[in-house]
Amino acid sequence: MVEMVRPGPVRWLFYAYGGRLPARYREWVLHDVTTRTWRLRHFVRTTVQLAPIAVLLYVFVPGEPWMRALAVLGGLLIGYFYSFAYMEFSTEHRAVKAGYPRGTATKARMRDDPEARRAAQERYEQRWR
Repeated sequence: MVEMVRPGPVRWLFYAYGGRLPARYREWVLHDVTTRTWRLRHFVRTTVQLAPIAVLLYVFVPGEPWMRALAVLGGLLIGYFYSFAYMEFSTEHRAVKAGYPRGTATKARMRDDPEARRAAQERYEQRWR
């Protein structure tokens, strides 16, 4: 059995911004995108990506504080919307960058989550039967 090695904070930040981790973190990347909390982990990565931009915009864009806050909030909502719309593709891409064949993360999540497997089967049957 291969031991799972977690990246340190600096490597995790690099990974959160889309960087490719060295091969020794391969098992951890698959765990990260397939574990029970993979959606929460995606939310945290997205927040880490959006937070610095939101702070900079709030600080440097001129205007009333309430107006800047609403503009930043609107930008964050759009950012989260697109992030969650492409969440499965994004996590699959992270697994591919770690060296796994395309579809590995999705198959692992389906195998570990019977409810997701049942919902996917129902969607298939509604569409094609």
